[in-house]
Amino acid sequence: MDTSFYLENFQKVVDQLDSKLLSTKSIEVSVGIYLDSVFIKLYKKSWASNSQEPLTAESRIFFSVWVNDSTLQKQKIMYNIHALKLRKLSGYKIQSRKFAEVFRESFKDHENDWKNISVNHGPLTLMEGWIKLDLENLQEEVLKLANNFLKVEHLVDDTLNQFKSVK
Repeated sequence: MDTSFYLENFQKVVDQLDSKLLSTKSIEVSVGIYLDSVFIKLYKKSWASNSQEPLTAESRIFFSVWVNDSTLQKQKIMYNIHALKLRKLSGYKIQSRKFAEVFRESFKDHENDWKNISVNHGPLTLMEGWIKLDLENLQEEVLKLANNFLKVEHLVDDTLNQFKSVK
């Protein structure tokens, strides 16, 4: 895999995102490499147990688009929303399975907006899907996925609000 090609193209996607919208929604964006995959991640610091290190925090929620040798062989670009170790998210009392169930129920109204989507996963993967790899339109396709997430990111906050701890 030509990692620099995908890093460069994912960064160009970031440059095309509406920075005002990202700021309004408090969405951060990161491009990088993790476990031999090139990724673009969208997340909020408030969705992580450590707001100083939200990309590596033990407990965190994020949207990711990624490619690796395996996905490229299948001519696919993968995407998902991950919710890791939510029990440890400060200020909330969350059971991961219940959180996933509530999120997926609200996400049902949006499933048709996503290609090849599945919500039939364990609680760590709230949803996952893929699009066909199209190198000529790579940036455009990944940008569509990121913008699609920006339309549903409020569902994460709405779901989290249902699990706030009462002090």
